[in-house]
Amino acid sequence: MADEEKQPRNRKERRAAAKESGKHPSSATINAFGNIPLSQPDRSGPKGKTLLEIADERTAALQGMMASGQPFEKSLGDGLARDENGRVLLPAKDDDTEDEAILGTGAESFFLATSLAMVHFTLDVLVFQQYAQEISWPAIIQRTIIAYPILFLIVYMMKSEMANSFQTLKQLFCLAVAISSGCYMIYAGNTYDYFAVMKQAPPLGTLWIWSVIEMKLSYGLASIAVDVGFLFWNGYTVF
Repeated sequence: MADEEKQPRNRKERRAAAKESGKHPSSATINAFGNIPLSQPDRSGPKGKTLLEIADERTAALQGMMASGQPFEKSLGDGLARDENGRVLLPAKDDDTEDEAILGTGAESFFLATSLAMVHFTLDVLVFQQYAQEISWPAIIQRTIIAYPILFLIVYMMKSEMANSFQTLKQLFCLAVAISSGCYMIYAGNTYDYFAVMKQAPPLGTLWIWSVIEMKLSYGLASIAVDVGFLFWNGYTVF
């Protein structure tokens, strides 16, 4: 209790005690609350790498990768590939692979076959209109229903993993289908009577559209060029 009474209890008492001892008031205050030693701050500089030094090292590493001809294949120590500005690069994904992973071959074939069946139905109606015939809806619906499983099977086979493993053969096969169906449809429309055209035009037109969809742009343009050349070479008309 005697030691506690000797300790200064307020600012006035601390100043008085400092005056009696001949020390600075701030020193007396610090010593009164924990005897904290006074010292000058360390002005010798940083002990580790500064942010500017780290940035210079990263820039030098990027420049070295660009000079070696492989600027994006190596990382900067964090396991991520970056571009020349230090931004993280995401790996590119093939659109076809990603679509198959989301939908699956069966679902993708279902949607495409359904769309092609609608095309078949529309062409069948247009053929009736072309020859000014009374539209027989039950017959058109029946032919569309019969054509749907065939279309689904064709689409599913061409979407299979085996077919995708031979892309060149797949493209050549679709090219042959597009040329043969397109040229034969032009020939039938200009040679056969209306009843034969009404029977053959919808499936041939649907098959031609599907084959063009499956082909790459260069193959599709080549098939169209051959069909147009066949049209003009034989002096046929479209309508």
